[in-house]
Amino acid sequence: MINVQEFARRLSTLGAKAFTSDDVVDLAIAADVRVSPDLGIDATVAQRILDHISPPVPVTGAQIAASEWPPPTSSRPAAPPVVFSSPGAVEGPGDQSARPRGSGPARAGQRPGSRRTGR
Repeated sequence: MINVQEFARRLSTLGAKAFTSDDVVDLAIAADVRVSPDLGIDATVAQRILDHISPPVPVTGAQIAASEWPPPTSSRPAAPPVVFSSPGAVEGPGDQSARPRGSGPARAGQRPGSRRTGR
């Protein structure tokens, strides 16, 4: 968790615009979250605030609220974003419906474990 002043300082290091504590409070109001100099900002609140910044910043709420700043950089290239072109159910291969749905052979007669006594 970080305070409002630290959140503003960290936001300022990410881009050309300098953020103040008042800017952070305004962003929080736009995000419908409550912040004050006395309250800490956790990862969830930070993400809700970051979602209202345009253009988007290159960090997540968890990264900006973490105790380590700036966030560690990876030597691996970032994965490209995934875009889904059409929503809906995913259809499986056509031959799946031919398989039986049971988990084993069908049993006729008595239930397993039931016994009749000869009395």
